[in-house]
Amino acid sequence: MACPNEKEAGMQQQDNLADSLNDLFTSVSNMVKSELQGTSNRLELLEKMNVRVSEEYKGFGDVASGLRVYVEQLKGKSGNFEEYVHQIEEIEKQVTEFEAVISVLDKYVSLLESKVKFVYQQQQHPPPTS
Repeated sequence: MACPNEKEAGMQQQDNLADSLNDLFTSVSNMVKSELQGTSNRLELLEKMNVRVSEEYKGFGDVASGLRVYVEQLKGKSGNFEEYVHQIEEIEKQVTEFEAVISVLDKYVSLLESKVKFVYQQQQHPPPTS
């Protein structure tokens, strides 16, 4: 028959084993909880980053919409200037034609001036008659 001390010692070992296993399971449970908490924290951070980025992109969308409206307004204004550009080109063409006419007239006036000077000199100093 087994002695009470041996039974007690066996029970003590079983209690120690149970305590050790309990500590092991508690430690593993705490480790798993910590890993899950870390993963949960990373997911929360990722969610916050996604919200922030979506807000920023929404702001970009608003800016892009504003730019589109501005470009449409500029196109409308540039269409109005097209008529003025055409008028300026017509004026420039007419000025070029006038410059050509003025050049011809200037040459003609120079020729007339030469003839008038010649006639004037003829009257002031008539050639000797023989």
